[in-house]
Amino acid sequence: MNTRAIAARALQRVSYQGESLTEVLQHASIQNLTARDQAWVRHVCFGAVRWHGRLGAILRELLDKAIKASDKDIECLLRLGLYQIIYQRTPDHAAVSETVQATKALKKVWAGSLVNGVLRRFLREQEAILAKADQVESAQYSFPTWLAERLKQAWPEDWQTIMRASNEHPPLSLRVNPLVASRVQYLERLQQAEIVAEPWPQTEMGIHLPEALTVTELPDFAKGAFSVQDAAAQQAAHLLDCQANMRVLDACAAPGGKTCHLLERYPNIDLWALDNSAKRTQQVYENLTRLNLTAKVKVADASDLATWWDGQSFERILLDAPCSATGVIRRHPDIKLLRKKTDIATLQQQQARLLQALWQVLKPGGQLLYATCSILPEENNLQIEQFLQTQPDARVKQIEATWGRALSVGRQILPGEQGMDGFYYALLEKAA
Repeated sequence: MNTRAIAARALQRVSYQGESLTEVLQHASIQNLTARDQAWVRHVCFGAVRWHGRLGAILRELLDKAIKASDKDIECLLRLGLYQIIYQRTPDHAAVSETVQATKALKKVWAGSLVNGVLRRFLREQEAILAKADQVESAQYSFPTWLAERLKQAWPEDWQTIMRASNEHPPLSLRVNPLVASRVQYLERLQQAEIVAEPWPQTEMGIHLPEALTVTELPDFAKGAFSVQDAAAQQAAHLLDCQANMRVLDACAAPGGKTCHLLERYPNIDLWALDNSAKRTQQVYENLTRLNLTAKVKVADASDLATWWDGQSFERILLDAPCSATGVIRRHPDIKLLRKKTDIATLQQQQARLLQALWQVLKPGGQLLYATCSILPEENNLQIEQFLQTQPDARVKQIEATWGRALSVGRQILPGEQGMDGFYYALLEKAA
């Protein structure tokens, strides 16, 4: 099967059928390709999704009329061709001829002349077309208008920097497992394998790799020597200061990165890990198994106490709350396509419900760490401010850190700051 045709169909499922890019790339048609072709499909799909808004504006300049719904695979093929010409610097003749060839694999031979004409016109008029498309802000930054407006309101001094950083390729970040090796030892291991790496200064066990590699290319992945985790997410275990034998809850645990980090840092805690998705909970099990760690894992909605709680309070709770994920767009560019304006209010209600429920199971004198990978205040500091008004026994513990910026409550990291993902943390203590 033609790799461009496979990529076009994958792109169609994300752009026009609302499917997750990560899940689409797990499809058998892609998994059956060679490793090299899989990497190519992944790269062009991520790129075309990342620049969906800009590529759409360019196509509107090039097409006399919109392509009908039944032929969105051809539109996606055009997006891929344009992406290659603009961002991959693929030789012009190859980008055109191979994209035209893919129309046959899609069983739409009639579209060959359309694809050929559109791409050749772009090559002739490239400068003028790009200049005209980029006059539209949503094209220039390739961000949906509703989200751009939210960012301008929330971060009037930073919104452009946020959008630019969100369109960049993220670094590969690792977290070394101290139960297997020290950070220094694993850096030496990478050096022996001739892999360039350096420590993340804002983390205890973090390592930054300038060049993205697959985990299987790195030493001792199967032995549990490391996990892939952004430096921003690595702050959670450090902030939730646990002592031996403490009863600790990770309330929204999947896929298990922070669950495992807590157990690596505090190996003698009694850790419960919940998630409301059976499919995603499987990932928690897989990560625990690979890292040789143990936790009590349950499939449950943390806000519905009657379904899982045994009546004993927790001394520490991590609430990595469901959120808009607007801080991790550089890793998941399909968020710009899949997230809707109306989602935010629904997520706020879910976050508030989780906070109220989990506060009931926190022991007096205990601490709850609220975390999101959002950069929208209504999910972060404004959410916590609202919660504090309803809970007289809640106290804010100040987070002293060299990362992020202090807000009215908690700290916010913006995308790309110190090389990290966008993340928010607030630490609350229950009065004894």
